[in-house]
Amino acid sequence: MGSRARRKQRLCTQTLTPLVEGPDPEMQEEGNKKESSWEVIREWFRTQKGLSTTNFSMSNLYGNSPAKRKDLRLLLGVLGCPLAPIPLVNHPIHHFRVKDIPIETSTAHYIIQQYLAASGCLKQQKCAKNMYATGSVKMICCETEISSGKNVKSLGTRSGESGCFVVWQMLPGMWSLELVVGGNKVIAGSDGKTVWRHTSWLGTHAAKGPQRPLRRIIQGLDPKTTASLFAKAQCLGEKRIGDDECFVLKVCADRAAVMERNEGAAEVIRHVLYGYFCQKSGLLIYLEDSHLTRVQTQENESVYWETTIGSSIGDYRDVDGVLLAHQGRSIATIFRFGDLSMQHSRTRMEEIWTIDDVVFNVPGLSMDSFIPPADICDNVHSPSLYLTSKHI
Repeated sequence: MGSRARRKQRLCTQTLTPLVEGPDPEMQEEGNKKESSWEVIREWFRTQKGLSTTNFSMSNLYGNSPAKRKDLRLLLGVLGCPLAPIPLVNHPIHHFRVKDIPIETSTAHYIIQQYLAASGCLKQQKCAKNMYATGSVKMICCETEISSGKNVKSLGTRSGESGCFVVWQMLPGMWSLELVVGGNKVIAGSDGKTVWRHTSWLGTHAAKGPQRPLRRIIQGLDPKTTASLFAKAQCLGEKRIGDDECFVLKVCADRAAVMERNEGAAEVIRHVLYGYFCQKSGLLIYLEDSHLTRVQTQENESVYWETTIGSSIGDYRDVDGVLLAHQGRSIATIFRFGDLSMQHSRTRMEEIWTIDDVVFNVPGLSMDSFIPPADICDNVHSPSLYLTSKHI
């Protein structure tokens, strides 16, 4: 009880604004006047564009502490705790009837069954009630490419920051994450109904739309949840990933679920998930999702932001009879383009992660361990949660 009280005390009460998936919407110094989410994101790209016209060397640019801090916060906003595109389904995937469904769908069901069997989930006599995992991570700073028609300029460096994370999970749909990189901390969680995130520079935010799992968990840590996400998938065919021939499955978020995530001038167009399952081992070895958002500017121009995260997953090890991935590498790309302008920007960032320890059925872990911060509980149904989106 004492630790939970201290945790709530740290998460100070403040007016909530919706969680934005993609670039970190708060790239400013603490204490400054807050701007709307997408205005701050645009300002970050304007800053990069301005830097591309200067003669500063990369060492001078990234020797600047504020610039490095902004880049790290962008990294944490995109790769820190992204959510999966698809809400969890309630029915077990192995109860699907194959009759009278398209061949692409039935093939996908068969591939998922092979994945569950290969990971050891089908022979489990008792389902794990909860899970605890710790790991280390290295995030590589941004590399930005700016194009203005014929001219293309690049900015960036390969320097990075190291950190660690802790994940707790209890089915169905409850999880908690603490991630620390370069002195910056991200805390996020879900009680099965509300997903929230807290950072020192951004405050506490709640995610709109249906409850979705943490992407970090479906990167090889929870085969059953991963399989559930592909319940309505279609098999697109085969593709080679490295030295492995893979089956490619695709699943799209329902239009109604996507529309629930719209925020004022920001409209989510689509969110798609691709899974690459090795034909030889049956295991998931690559995961990719693409998230497209359209933002209407004050000049009545549509600007599009496409965030793509591709994750290589490997080093599967047996943990209590289940094969879990213990290392991987994620590459995220943010592509900004408009309807009228010839200019576009592309920012690339990278994360390398390893799992140090995984434990199932942790004694004493209960639903109380996933209670959201007090400000989320008090304001999640309040109109103030959505007011800020009207000013974007």
